[in-house]
Amino acid sequence: MTNSHPYADFRNFVWAVWAHLNLPEPTALQYDIARYIHKGPKRSIIAAFRGCAKSFLTSAYVVWCLYWNPDYRVMVVSASKERADAFSQFCLKLIQEMPELKHMAPRVDQRRSLVAFDINGATTDHSPSVKSVGITGQLTGSRADLIIADDVESPRNSQTQLQREKLRELVKEFDAVLKPLEHARIIYLGTPQCEDSLYNDLATRGYEMRVWPALKPTPAEAAKYLGRLAPYIEHLDVPYGATVEPKRFSDKDLAERQASYGRSGFALQFLLDTTLSDANRFPLKCSDFIVMDVDPAIAPVAVTYGSGQEQLLPEECVGLRGDRWYGPMYTSKDYAEFTGSIMYVDPSGRGDDRTGVAVVKMLNGTLYVRRLVGFDGGYDEKTLSAIAHLAKLEKVNLIQVESNFGDGMFTQLLKPYLTRIHPCTVEDIRVSKQKELRIIDTLEPVLNQHRLVLDRSIIRGDMQAEPKHQVFWQLTRITKDKGALAHDDLLDALAGAVAYWVGKLAVDQSTAEEDHAKRLIEEEISRMLEGPNVYGVTVTQTPSFIARV
Repeated sequence: MTNSHPYADFRNFVWAVWAHLNLPEPTALQYDIARYIHKGPKRSIIAAFRGCAKSFLTSAYVVWCLYWNPDYRVMVVSASKERADAFSQFCLKLIQEMPELKHMAPRVDQRRSLVAFDINGATTDHSPSVKSVGITGQLTGSRADLIIADDVESPRNSQTQLQREKLRELVKEFDAVLKPLEHARIIYLGTPQCEDSLYNDLATRGYEMRVWPALKPTPAEAAKYLGRLAPYIEHLDVPYGATVEPKRFSDKDLAERQASYGRSGFALQFLLDTTLSDANRFPLKCSDFIVMDVDPAIAPVAVTYGSGQEQLLPEECVGLRGDRWYGPMYTSKDYAEFTGSIMYVDPSGRGDDRTGVAVVKMLNGTLYVRRLVGFDGGYDEKTLSAIAHLAKLEKVNLIQVESNFGDGMFTQLLKPYLTRIHPCTVEDIRVSKQKELRIIDTLEPVLNQHRLVLDRSIIRGDMQAEPKHQVFWQLTRITKDKGALAHDDLLDALAGAVAYWVGKLAVDQSTAEEDHAKRLIEEEISRMLEGPNVYGVTVTQTPSFIARV
C-alpha cells in the first residue's frame, strides 16, 4: 500500500463504493465510523444506531482489505446464516460490478459460491477468501485474518441467561479461527439487547466498544455509555437531543420513528440505551426492598419506604445499572412481636442447584426477610440437620417444602430431624405454574408496594456467594421467558415464602400503628384497674374519665 494511492485511505474507497451504488456522498458520521473500522484496535465493537450503514461500511472494508492483500481471509458470522450470507453476497457483488475491482473476481477454477468465494490472485488455501456462517454453524476448520461478527446477538438468542451464556461460549471459537498475526482482527457490529449483553461483557474482556447514538446525549445521558461514546458525537456542535445525522435523519423523522417504535424500542435501536428495555424485561429491582437490621423476634409497628439520598446505603448492589439499596425513611418507636414465621424450602434437583431456604416473617402487613440460605447438599444429614436448627433459631411456626422434585421425599426425611430439634408443622407444596411467571407474579406487586423488608446481613452474605448463585443477581435478571435463569434456587424459595403471606397483606400500616397505640393504652388501663395503684388504692369502679375514653 502506498500513501499516494487514492485508496490508501479507506474513506476514499467508501466514497467510491457509495458513488458506484448511486448513493449520496457519505456523511461525516459515516466517515467517522469508516475511520474507526480502518484504524480501530485489534478487537473492537461498533455499536451504532439502526440505519447508519455500519454493515455497508464494513462490507466495503472487507473488499478494501482483499484489494490490498489477495491472500487475506475473512469470516463473516451472524446470528442467522441468511444474514451472514447476505453480507458476503454484497461483497462479491461489489467485486463483480465495480470496474476498479473486476480484476479480483474469482476465476472459473476457484470457489465462487455466494457464501464462500475466492478472489483472483489468492493462493490456494483450505479457507476461502470470504466465508459466511451462522453463529451456531461450523466455525472451526477455517482460518481468518479478519472475523466480522455482524449482529451475532439477536433478541431470539439472548432472551434468557442460558442463551446468553451459550452465545458467550460460541464466540470463544473466534480465537481458535483467528490467525496468530499482528494484523489479525475481530470486529463486532451490533446493538446490545440488554445490560447483560454479549457486547457489554466483551467490553470488559479486552474489546474496545464505541457507540454512535442517533441523538446527541446530554452529559447525564452520556454517562450511561460508560465512556464508550464516540468522540465525534461528544464534540458535535448540535443541541442536546438533536439528530447527529441531519442529512439522512431529521429531528422530525426520528420523532416519528420514536412514536412508531415506542420509547423503549427507540432507546434500544437508535440510542443504544438498554435502560428502558431492561426496565420492561426485568421487572424486579433491589431498590424496591427496604433494607435494615431485622430482629429475630420483634419489628417496628410501622416502616416507611424511602429512596432519597438520606436512605441510600453503601452496600454493593449486583442489580442492573442504576439499581441501589435503600434503608427505611421512617420506623416507629414502638415494636411488636411478629404475627408468624414461615420457612420455605426448595430442595435441589439435578445439576449444581442448591437447596434454597427462606425465612419470612410478618407484622402489620409488612414482610421481613430474615434468612436466605443456600445449602450445597440435597438430602444428606448435614443439610437436613442445618435446616432444622435454623427453624429452631428463627422460631419458625410452619415449614413448607416444594414437593415437585422427589414427590414429598424431602419432607419425610426432614420430619425426624424436626421432631428431635424443633417440632413444628411441615407440609408439602406442589406448584404447577411456569416458574418464572410464578416468581415474578408473586414478588413484583409486593416489591412495588415496598412491603418487603430485607435483613442487611443477607446482602453481605450474598456477595460472598458465586455470581451464579447470588439471589439478587437472580432476582434482577429474571424475565417471564421460560428458562430465563440457569439457577434460581434461593429466588424460588423467597417467592414461595412470600406467596404464603400474600393473602394476609391487606393491612394498612397507619391503621395498624394506631391500633397498636390503642392496644397499649387499653393494656395500661387494665393493669391499673386490676389492683393497687401507685398510691396503694384499689380501684373498684371505673373512673368516669376512663369510661369516657
